[in-house]
Amino acid sequence: MDPIRTWAVFRKELIHIRRDPASLIQVILIPVILLLINGYALNFDLKYTPIAVYNQAGGRLSEDLVQRFRASRYFQIYRYVSDYHEISHLLNTRQIMAALIIPYDFSRQLKSAETAQLQLIVDGSNANTANLIIGYAQGIAAAYNEKLLLERLEQRGQAQLSMPLESQPRLWFNEELESRNFIVPGLIAIIMTMVGALLTALCIIREKERGSMEGLMGSPLKKSELIFGKLGPYFFIGMIDMFIAMAMGQLLFEVPFRGNLLLFIGLSALFLVVVLGQGLFISVTSRSQLEAYQMAILTTFLPAFLLSGAIFSIGQMPYLLQLLSYLVPATYLVNISKGIYLKGIGWYILWPDALILIVFALFFLIASGRKFTKKIT
Repeated sequence: MDPIRTWAVFRKELIHIRRDPASLIQVILIPVILLLINGYALNFDLKYTPIAVYNQAGGRLSEDLVQRFRASRYFQIYRYVSDYHEISHLLNTRQIMAALIIPYDFSRQLKSAETAQLQLIVDGSNANTANLIIGYAQGIAAAYNEKLLLERLEQRGQAQLSMPLESQPRLWFNEELESRNFIVPGLIAIIMTMVGALLTALCIIREKERGSMEGLMGSPLKKSELIFGKLGPYFFIGMIDMFIAMAMGQLLFEVPFRGNLLLFIGLSALFLVVVLGQGLFISVTSRSQLEAYQMAILTTFLPAFLLSGAIFSIGQMPYLLQLLSYLVPATYLVNISKGIYLKGIGWYILWPDALILIVFALFFLIASGRKFTKKIT
């Protein structure tokens, strides 16, 4: 491979990119737009969820329970209601996500050492949020239940007794359970997939539609010189987008970065070679730019978004989709990104993911080279 001829192709591709500044601006804005939309919109945290309270009992005991809901960061008392019809109206108009009903005999049952009942009506149209609401509400009720139990023991002169079991959970790697801390590192893989694959998916087919492929066919260029010369500019654009995404993750979302920066940059560059190879393979096998664009979306972006584990946990997917996720290159960068960002792990753990990315890169580059030869000879 002659570096001078490769550089000539590299410069020619740069000139094409510079002649289309609108597309270049769009490419630079892709990470900004994706991170802003997904970083803020994809939020799985439960904070200050509006609920209604129907306190039929009144009195100190029921108000003490309501106060516990109010004091938590998970719920916000939107309104006190006086009947079920009002609860139904608030749920139907999506003004609240749940309603806490305390029955008339709540205080009497507690004072007489009976088991009191609570009712929680939850909007189940969003299953994930509903499960979170139920879980946090049960946690608040359990803490209140423990307080009442200890008070009963104290009244019986058994105040020195302790609970037989106490759970002390400790969170590692994402102590605040912030959604953005695991979403943003995964979005970097999605952004690099989208930018790298979509740009290169159009580079060869664009030459055919412009009629400039005949000139390349008659030139003394080797296929390796043409391929690397074509991919070079898009590699640097992809790396720029990666740095933009990283900067936004730090400055806007305050996502912690606990690992080795150089290791992350190096493995991200390796992944970028993989997606550039994917895009090149799509380009040499497509018959039009529209077909190449559609294939790039269907075979790179959507699998990276849905199956890589960037947003949705692979372990919660059906078994068949879990197997398919191993065929998505972005899966391995997501593992690398979250591992370096949140856990601070190093090469000694990440080398299997890096090895798989090397295999992907070789496969797509070799397949593209062979397919490209068939196209121009």
